[in-house]
Amino acid sequence: MSSRQVRRPEPGYPIQELEGPQEARGATVGGTQIHSMRLPGFVVSTEIVFGLANERLVIRHDAGGTPEPYVEGTLLAVRKVREVVGVVRGLDTLLVGAE
Repeated sequence: MSSRQVRRPEPGYPIQELEGPQEARGATVGGTQIHSMRLPGFVVSTEIVFGLANERLVIRHDAGGTPEPYVEGTLLAVRKVREVVGVVRGLDTLLVGAE
């Protein structure tokens, strides 16, 4: 495998063999395990972990304790909705050409 290829993740233990409810382990999307938590006072945090044996790269973004960082994007989407035909994926699509 070259350094530009991505290998499918190999979980240490099959999810079916772990203790507790299986749905507490998140979901498998495209072969990658995705997990989400909902906690009071914890608005948005994203953490992506890449790694091999004995190494790990973690990229994390914490947005703060309020939804304030998302207000401008939501208002932009509300203002643009009448100009859009069909389905639009991603706020970045609306940001192109926005002033």
